[in-house]
Amino acid sequence: MASLSEFDREQAILLELDENGRVEVSALAQRFGVSAVTVRKDLESLERRSMLRRIRGGALVAPRSDEGAFEFRHRVAPRAKRAIAQRAASLVQPGDVIVMDSSTTCFYLAEELVDIQPLTVVTNGLRASAFLLANSRATVIMPGGVLRRASESMVGFFGDVLAGRGQVDKGFFGLVGLSLERGLLDITPEEARAKDAMAEICREVYALFDSTKIERFGTHPFVTLDRVTGLISDTGVPKDVHREWTKAGVRWDLVDPDAAEVPVRPVRRLR
Repeated sequence: MASLSEFDREQAILLELDENGRVEVSALAQRFGVSAVTVRKDLESLERRSMLRRIRGGALVAPRSDEGAFEFRHRVAPRAKRAIAQRAASLVQPGDVIVMDSSTTCFYLAEELVDIQPLTVVTNGLRASAFLLANSRATVIMPGGVLRRASESMVGFFGDVLAGRGQVDKGFFGLVGLSLERGLLDITPEEARAKDAMAEICREVYALFDSTKIERFGTHPFVTLDRVTGLISDTGVPKDVHREWTKAGVRWDLVDPDAAEVPVRPVRRLR
């Protein structure tokens, strides 16, 4: 194999972990044409970012104590997330004031909004806010709070910050799970509180998620079913689940990444 940069080696390591669940230092050193010391440094760097767990002689997939590191989640189902983001972006009009959370799907949405102006974005997502600051003319508002490293978001009690300042047009939120009984779910109380406060000021609330979230377990509701304007996900959603929610009166928009020929852009180096 030709000499790879540190970033390219890391991506190859993560892909092998996705496929096999573990990697070995000796095999990686031979594959990359580098020393075992270099591979160990790569593994140490990835472990610091919670993307794997080192063991003697190699590494395993990182334990998922919560929704996982932003950088790891950003790489999951990119084609579906891009299609979902494009559909969500079609709902945004010049002059809108919108809310976006810190989910990776909303980061993809941020990439689709750069040419819409004027636009005001309220977000607790550090990646989305930094991207919009650098690449758009949108007015970006962050409610403040405590930095949560895993999700790269600001969390806290936003109610006093956001309340009494009027409603925004549309809110877009990722999720960990969903339930007809409890609505949209997250797995950490801090993220759920932050999303609940942001959703409270939205006239319309949209959930953006890829179909892998259907079977996921969420513990903390942040938007009840009666407040959900619509769901947007890919066509991998089981038909019986989709039918159950639409029978309950929830608009569920499915996008087909392959049929839509959504371009897969190069994954940004999120460092």
